[in-house]
Amino acid sequence: MKVLVLNGPNLNRLGIREPDIYGSETLEQLEKKLLIVGKSLEMEVVCYQSNHEGALLDQIHDAEFNGFSGIIMNPGAFTHYSIALRDGISSINLPVIEVHISNVHSREEFRKISVTAPVSIGQITGFGMYGYEMALNAMKKYIEGREGNGQVTKN
Repeated sequence: MKVLVLNGPNLNRLGIREPDIYGSETLEQLEKKLLIVGKSLEMEVVCYQSNHEGALLDQIHDAEFNGFSGIIMNPGAFTHYSIALRDGISSINLPVIEVHISNVHSREEFRKISVTAPVSIGQITGFGMYGYEMALNAMKKYIEGREGNGQVTKN
């Protein structure tokens, strides 16, 4: 089982950007932890971060052809307005779990709107960096359940 972890704009600033909201852990530290957690779950984890919408979209499109079983994605600010990422997610036959470090529903009004969540199999928000580990566990269970039922679609 191979899972792609995508992080969008400004997540390269983790550990520096608003540590009272996002914590002090860096993206590099998070990625190292996810590789370890993935290995313990018998999953290959590949991490990618970009501040560019098109680069993230290319990763989404290519994931299906590069042997990935699913995608865990924190779209960052693109969550709220990127129809391109939304359509990219809906165009692939892979499950996507949306993750947010902070509880976006307890913050500014605009953060409560996600255009990508409706085409994802679920959303994990507000558990800090642990949300990514939760997503890895959820993805494993989802894929194993889907394979057991013979389903091939993300819904």
